[in-house]
Amino acid sequence: MSRILVTGGAGFMGSQLVRSLADTGRDVVVFDKLTYAGNRAFLDGVSHTFVHGDVCDEDAVRRVMGDVDAVVHMAAESHVARSLTGPDVFLHTNVLGTRVMLDAACRAGVDRFIHISTDEVFGQAPHGVAFGPDAPMRPGNAYAASKVGAEGLVHAWRHTHGYPAAIVRCTNNYGPRQHPEKAIPCWVLSALHGRTLPVHGEGTAIRDWLFVEDFARGIIAGLNRWQDQATWHFAGQQHQENRRTAGAIASMLGAPGLSFGPDRQGQDSRYALNDMGTRAALDWAPRVAMEDGIQRTIDWYREHQGLWEPALIGAAIH
Repeated sequence: MSRILVTGGAGFMGSQLVRSLADTGRDVVVFDKLTYAGNRAFLDGVSHTFVHGDVCDEDAVRRVMGDVDAVVHMAAESHVARSLTGPDVFLHTNVLGTRVMLDAACRAGVDRFIHISTDEVFGQAPHGVAFGPDAPMRPGNAYAASKVGAEGLVHAWRHTHGYPAAIVRCTNNYGPRQHPEKAIPCWVLSALHGRTLPVHGEGTAIRDWLFVEDFARGIIAGLNRWQDQATWHFAGQQHQENRRTAGAIASMLGAPGLSFGPDRQGQDSRYALNDMGTRAALDWAPRVAMEDGIQRTIDWYREHQGLWEPALIGAAIH
């Protein structure tokens, strides 16, 4: 298992996985449409083969599937706020794209297929509850619903074709190379520009943060300790209210403070995953503490803040 196809490999989480896979000596093929959140510069200095393409394009997917040993399907539309006003592109990419990928990989006899999903498929987690792999899915927005649909297709290919596909759900990743529509880069870049940090509502929504390098290590552990038709959960177990996370970033960078705006429509107050089974099965646990991960993220954005126009920065996220 030495040649890995990563869809969405020029995006935030994908580019980190490509870097981590390359560090293990694997041959990596990146298949990416290069939408607004993808950037080939994120892969500078990393050994890989790049193929420009859309996961919904059956011919292109079939061609790239030729001689790979495993697929990690990460390509997706992922910004919740955009899914509220334009859900069709989410359904197209996340559902149809997953069907195309599964069908091509199954027909090509690719040994291992990992589909990347999200903690949001379960919807809002009541206080004290952490959802295990078999919990009922109750998506609270169009993005989450599209990921439920994608997971349904994975289950269908498992059942109908006996295909050895695994599902991965994770909590909020953060780190270098993330688009500023997402919370932590938005807050970091706002602070670096001397602005207040925008927060939805009163900032009481709770998110569990996982440094992207720890997530990539988890995917590699799954490839190494493969279990057919497994469902793995990766969680940082670093739960914080958004106002606390934003406040810490403001303090670290000497920003003027936080600005509180309207809450996001349909905001889920809390997400949480139970990942104890995954930790035991894959011998995995996060290594990067939140404070260290935030500092490393700040350092990267300080060096690369010119990648994004200032006008992109400032919308309250998550």
